[in-house]
Amino acid sequence: MTTDAVHPPPAPSPEERPDRPALRAGRGATHRGDRVFRGLSRGSGITLLVVMAAIAAFLSWRAAIAIQADEGNFLTTFEWDANADPPVFGIAVLVFGTAVSSVLAMLLAVPVAVGIALFISHYAPRRVAAALGYVVDLLAAVPSIVYGLWGALFLVPHLSGLYEWFEQFLGWTGVFGYAGGAPRSLFTVGILLAIMILPIVTNVSREVFRQAPAAHQEAALALGATRWEVIRMSVLPFGRSGVISASMLGLGRALGETMAVATVLSPSFVLQASLLDPGGGTFAQNIAAGFKEAGTMGRDALIASGLVLFLITLLVNGAARLIIARRKEYSGAAA
Repeated sequence: MTTDAVHPPPAPSPEERPDRPALRAGRGATHRGDRVFRGLSRGSGITLLVVMAAIAAFLSWRAAIAIQADEGNFLTTFEWDANADPPVFGIAVLVFGTAVSSVLAMLLAVPVAVGIALFISHYAPRRVAAALGYVVDLLAAVPSIVYGLWGALFLVPHLSGLYEWFEQFLGWTGVFGYAGGAPRSLFTVGILLAIMILPIVTNVSREVFRQAPAAHQEAALALGATRWEVIRMSVLPFGRSGVISASMLGLGRALGETMAVATVLSPSFVLQASLLDPGGGTFAQNIAAGFKEAGTMGRDALIASGLVLFLITLLVNGAARLIIARRKEYSGAAA
């Protein structure tokens, strides 16, 4: 046995390695790529902030002009006559209509969406889940004007029976009183918005539920838990933040929906005690309906109402972020 077999020759030093320059060049290229990507990401974030600031500045500028010329109280006046001389307008009815229709949509859509998401992710066979997921994706791709036409031509004529049932059994509450006529009310708008935001909430919730740790679910099943107990103790706590985020995305669409609401709602600046009586309006619907006929001051007034909707959207998203941050300790994603 030779000495070279027992003691192999020492490895070449880094200076003697022929591939060292290539490695250095590769690392340099990687570092340059990182710097380019970091710069692009930072620039994208700054661009987004600049665009948001520009939108806020424009809305504030035009809104200040309109509010200074307003002869009524912008927050409490139950009238919209911005083209008059002097102009008189307020957003009280618009705030009420937007809030009520959006809350109704959330109450109707979120439980159904979570149920569909759980069925697709944990109950349905694979083929059924794929087909149902495809149908939900198709609903998300339908334009809002198509929803509006469907609501005006199909949903509104078929809601009279439901409204009469509400009047018969719940009319004593005043909130569900129905005096007859076409059911073009905030309740109809809430139903239509619920159908429109259902795919968004369902898709996001479904993907969140699919990310629930399989080890936790298998451990619960091994301990004798039923399917529902696994979902209640493992899947739902893990996906709570995701469901809140999905709900806020749906709420954002409900707050800003325009054409579908304008198609099915009979707007009037009169607040009704009943959700089933025609009346009310939303910010987006009022802007879409009045922008064409508005003069210079009327457009500034509509921009002022758009600024309020812009602020409401920011507040809703900020509140959602706070809720998610406070509940992060209960989510499996925080572990």
